[in-house]
Amino acid sequence: MAAGILYEAGDDTLGERAVAQVVLNRLRHPAFPKTVCGVVFEGQDRSTGCQFSFSCDGALTRWHPTDDAWRRAREVAAAALNGAVFKQVGYATHYHTDWVVPYWQSSLDKITAVNTHLFFRWSGWWGTPSAFGRHPETIEPVITQLAALSDAHKIGAALVEANAALAEASAAMGFATGTETDPSVMASAVDGDTVLVTLPRNQTADGLVALATQACGDKPFCRFMAWTDATKTATSIPLDLAQMAALSFSYMRDRGSNYERSLWNCRQFKRADPTQCIVTRATMTAVPQSPPVAPNAAAAAGELSGVRQKSSAAASSSPTQTSSSAAATATK
Repeated sequence: MAAGILYEAGDDTLGERAVAQVVLNRLRHPAFPKTVCGVVFEGQDRSTGCQFSFSCDGALTRWHPTDDAWRRAREVAAAALNGAVFKQVGYATHYHTDWVVPYWQSSLDKITAVNTHLFFRWSGWWGTPSAFGRHPETIEPVITQLAALSDAHKIGAALVEANAALAEASAAMGFATGTETDPSVMASAVDGDTVLVTLPRNQTADGLVALATQACGDKPFCRFMAWTDATKTATSIPLDLAQMAALSFSYMRDRGSNYERSLWNCRQFKRADPTQCIVTRATMTAVPQSPPVAPNAAAAAGELSGVRQKSSAAASSSPTQTSSSAAATATK
């Protein structure tokens, strides 16, 4: 949250509060991801189409905030996450600078202006308070771009390659069910979408799919992870390196994307098709990241950036210029 509001608004408390409210509104709306990092970094892998442009236009590598700017942003972020509401923004989920006219503007309802930015909400029911009742997930994904700013993401960045072993069966974060469908299976409960299991000794490879689908029931999204070694079985997400290396079987279902995939640890369960094997990484060493480089100039008050309009301006050392280089439109 702190990185998102600082790089979007610059070192400007009013702008940061406005951006934080938009992030929280999206977090609680079914049209957007269920985590703060998921909302802020949605589309980060695309040079165009990212929802908050600093996440895909290189701003994180071009400019690093001062310690004071980072502290102020963290204070604003903490207040927002602890329940502070910026009422002026209301239920806005979109914004853009007042010198552009994005294609979606006419389809949304304008709420307010904050400095040079205009804020909008959905038209119809999706813009009403009733639409913002979703419960966010509590475990955030790892964002490698934040490694220089956050110790949590620094550690996570070292696990990215190891996470590739689960890439097609796991989305880098998740939760677990509280239902044990088989008394011979020891299941660990974390939350509603993922089940973590220690398998019985006589479990066959072909029986694992049936076990996973039984555990997942009729859930449209479900992740099932299983281990034969109880000492390696995870009880929470994300997994550590030892748990990843020891993973015996994984299953993932996402009916919204028409996706269903099972993968086996082929050292434990032989499969004729090698594409069904989990790609394991034997070891992984975390390399400490260097601290962020101090900016060339003190942070100045910045304007809200938006999303999608990729800048062609030269890299700058100040938050105001960084914000201006970001795209000018927050889009759905």
